[in-house]
Amino acid sequence: MSDLAILTGLFAVSFLAATIFPAQSEAALLAVVANGRFNILVPLAVASTGNVLGAMLNWALGRGITKFEQKSWFPASDKSLERAAKWYAKWGRWSLLLSWVPIVGDALTVTAGILREPFWSFALLVTIAKTGRYLALIGIGLALTS
Repeated sequence: MSDLAILTGLFAVSFLAATIFPAQSEAALLAVVANGRFNILVPLAVASTGNVLGAMLNWALGRGITKFEQKSWFPASDKSLERAAKWYAKWGRWSLLLSWVPIVGDALTVTAGILREPFWSFALLVTIAKTGRYLALIGIGLALTS
């Protein structure tokens, strides 16, 4: 498989993992790192970019999608959106540092859009959270294989 195909696949699964689609970007990232074909920073950057862009899609959907909350394709269940709204009400934009958490993180990113979180702060906090999670994952993976 070509390097471009590997990195494109990693980007795609990382993007999807940040949306409502079930995807496991962590396993894909560790597989690419373990392969050893790339400097560790390359898969880290590709996975982080894909995951952050997926979260940005959630934010954009939240900005204009509240009129569709009752549709089956809405990117968050009522229960997860309510939980995220409570977190957001209590912690504000800082709750976005939990955007990496499965299920809750997706709802938080949609909630940030619904509640009109400014794009700059959204992008900064989500990038820190998602890149930090991948960096920790790579560190743990490397420590376990050394």
